[in-house]
Amino acid sequence: MISSNIGKLVARGALHRAYCTDPTRIEKTVNTVTLLGRVGADPQKRGNDEHPVVMFSVATHSNYKYESGDWMQKTDWHRVVVFKPGLRDAVMSYLKKGQRTMVTGKITYGEITDQEGKQRGTTSIIADDVIFLQN
Repeated sequence: MISSNIGKLVARGALHRAYCTDPTRIEKTVNTVTLLGRVGADPQKRGNDEHPVVMFSVATHSNYKYESGDWMQKTDWHRVVVFKPGLRDAVMSYLKKGQRTMVTGKITYGEITDQEGKQRGTTSIIADDVIFLQN
């Protein structure tokens, strides 16, 4: 009886609404990212005066060793977005290209329309904290 009722609720989307509106049913989830790498370019301020945002990129890498003994390094680039006002100002003032930094935050996915009008997927890290490391 219960499983057939849940099936009906899921089919109607009511189960999702029940979990979202009933605080006793809200699940704990985790979306945490930590990056330690180098800044790819000086941070840029975007948005407008009402909704400013600071963006910068961080490079991280992984080292691989082939059976032949040769090493390879793979670099990943991460787009970091800063919304918090105090953190935004500190990043603009103190973070520079090539500097080592540690970023903690959460990963987010979205879509943008490129200059040709095509939809593209994007991945960004929304920064909760940025630690400035000296060279």
